Order: sequence, then structure tokens, then C-alpha cells
Amino acid sequence: MEVVIVEDAAKGGALVAQAIARLLAGRPDALIGVATGSTPVPVYEALAALARRGEADLSRARVAQLDEYVGLPPDHPESYRSVLARQVLEPLGIPEGSFLGPDGTAGDIRAACEAYDRALAAAGGVDLQLLGIGTDGHIGFNEPCSSLTSRTRIKTLTERTRADNARFFGHDVGQVPRHVITQGVGTILEARHVVLLATGEAKAEAVAATVEGPLSARCPSSALQLHPHATVVADEAAASRLELAGYFRRTFAGKPPWQGI
Repeated sequence: MEVVIVEDAAKGGALVAQAIARLLAGRPDALIGVATGSTPVPVYEALAALARRGEADLSRARVAQLDEYVGLPPDHPESYRSVLARQVLEPLGIPEGSFLGPDGTAGDIRAACEAYDRALAAAGGVDLQLLGIGTDGHIGFNEPCSSLTSRTRIKTLTERTRADNARFFGHDVGQVPRHVITQGVGTILEARHVVLLATGEAKAEAVAATVEGPLSARCPSSALQLHPHATVVADEAAASRLELAGYFRRTFAGKPPWQGI
């Protein structure tokens, strides 16, 4: 696993944006898996800045959604489709027709999950999947003890995750849906390159478990140890519990723009 330690969230966002821009330079219609939450926002902001300067061409890029709340209509301001429209599609000039996502309002959610996996495969698979990480090591909404071979499916959110997400719903946990559709761990691992971005001291324990801990369903993100091209980009705070932090700094220092990623 590649582990790149950066100074802060802005530096991490810029680094991942550069990696995406390089991918699109070689494959203009690449399918980028995008995530919601506060962690990836610096990536999208840095990508938009690259596009404005003519240093990234996103005109043919495609994006794929990682997860979605069940029961929220697509036009609800906190549906992930709406969030991604505001944070990704509109700022980057990516047309709606280049967006893939699961249907969280379908009458048959199981069928909708299976249909989304088929759609990803039909699109040629995800070229680069951007991930955040939960304080308990969840990726997407694959909570602890999720199957490491799981496919896109419906999941029940833990109270901890609902509390973490309440800030997006006026700090009212009662407004946070209880169920989501999420790409499974197995689905995520099919992406050609997986990039996990982690910032802040609250993520330090999860990052250490992901990188240095045992492979365990208790920490779903540890499954990235099995991936042939997984990169963890962590700021100093998120990397603070890594025993091998010094090794990672020596390995990736002085290689801008971090060709390894």
C-alpha cells in the first residue's frame, strides 16, 4: 500500500487532484468514483482550479457515485446525488449524462443495487475510486463487520455514523436516514486505483488500522491491503498513529508530484 503523508488537507486535496488530472490526460473519458462528506471537498476544489487554469480537461470525464441514502428524493439537498451535483458536476462542468448512481427511491432496492453493479461493469469499471474513511474504519457505508467480498447493497447505518452525519441535517440525528445503498467492499476493490484520503486526528486510529493493522472485517478499510494499487493520502494529524510514518516519509519524500500515486 502506498502511504503519502502531507502537511494538511489542502495539500492532500491538491495531490489527489493532480493524480486525477494525470489520469484524464491519458484517458479523457476515465470513470472517476466520487465520494461525499467534507474530506474530499479539497480534491474537488483543487480540480476546479486546475480546470480553470487549463491544466485539467474534464470535458469527457465520467463520475460514479459511491453511495446514496434510501428514501431521499434526488432533488433533496442532502441526497448524495444533489451534493455531488453541487460539489462535482457543476463546478467541473461535467454533464448530468456522464453521472452514474444508484436509485435510492426504487421500489425494489435489491434490484436497484444489482442494476448499479451491472451499470459500473458496462461502463468499463471505475478507473480511480476516491474514498474517505469513517472513524470506525468504514469505507462507503460498509460498517464494521461488513463482508470483504460484498457487492452493492442496502445497509443499516450505525448510530455512530448517523450522529457523525447529523451535521448535514441541521444537527438533528432524527432527520438522518437509517438506510443507504452503498458499493460493497468487493465492488470498491474492483476499481483499478483506489485512493483513500484521510484528514484530522479523529481519523488517526482508523488510518493506522487500515495500513498497519490486521486484515479484518472489523475494519473494512483494511481490505485495501489486498488491492494491487491502493494509495492512502493522510495529513500529519491523520497519520499521527502510524508506527511506520518515518518509513513512509522517506519513501515518498522528494518525488513531487508523487509519481507513485
